[in-house]
Amino acid sequence: MNDDSTLSLSDAELDELDLFLRRHNTEDGPLLDGVHGLLTALSVGPEPARPDEWLPEVLHAPFADAAEGNRILGLLARLNDSIAVEIEDERYEPILGEVDTDEGGSALSAAGWCHGFAHGINLRAGLWETRLEQDQELMQLLGPVVALAIDAGALDSDDAVEPLDDATYDGFLAELPDTVGALAEYWRVHPPTAREQALAGGAGGHGTGTGTAAGRRGGRLLH
Repeated sequence: MNDDSTLSLSDAELDELDLFLRRHNTEDGPLLDGVHGLLTALSVGPEPARPDEWLPEVLHAPFADAAEGNRILGLLARLNDSIAVEIEDERYEPILGEVDTDEGGSALSAAGWCHGFAHGINLRAGLWETRLEQDQELMQLLGPVVALAIDAGALDSDDAVEPLDDATYDGFLAELPDTVGALAEYWRVHPPTAREQALAGGAGGHGTGTGTAAGRRGGRLLH
C-alpha cells in the first residue's frame, strides 16, 4: 500500500478547483467531475498521457494571472497523480455531480464523470477499440461505465435503451470504484502488444470512434 496520501486534494482544494472550472470553462469545457473522469480513464487505460495531451482538453484559455495559473496547474497535477495512488490503495472514489429530482430532493449523477471518462477513452481510441474487438473480458469489465455513459448520453448505442431506474442506476454507481480498479489491473496485466500499437497508429491511437467531448452537466458538485 502506498502511504503517500498528501497527493489527494482536500475538500477545500477540490472546491477551489471546481470554482475555477465553473468560472472559466465555456459550455464546451468539463467541470471537475468531467476532469476526474477524463484523468481516470487515462490513468487506468492502455497508455498514460502526458500533461500536454490532457491539459488542452481541460483548460481552453490562457490564464489571466500567472500566480493563479500556477496554483490551478498544481492542483490539476496533484489530482491526476492522486488517482493512480488511490486506485492502488483501494480508496478511489469518482467525483460525481448532484442533480435536483422531480420530488424536490437531490440525487447523485455520474453524467459529467462519464462524459469525461468517455473522452479519456477517446484519446486512446485505437488501443481500446483494437482490444475490445479481441477480448470480451474488457467489455464485461466496462459494463457499469458503459451503462451509465449511455444513460448520460456520453456514449451512443445502436439499440433503443430505456433510462435506468433509480435502483439500477445507484447499483452501477456503487460498482464504479471496483470497476475502475479492475480496469487498471486488466491493462497492467495485459498491456498493449506491439501489433496493437501498430494497428492503433502509435502514440495511443487517437480517434473519435469511442467517446465524446468531455461534457458539462447541471447540478452541484459532490466529492
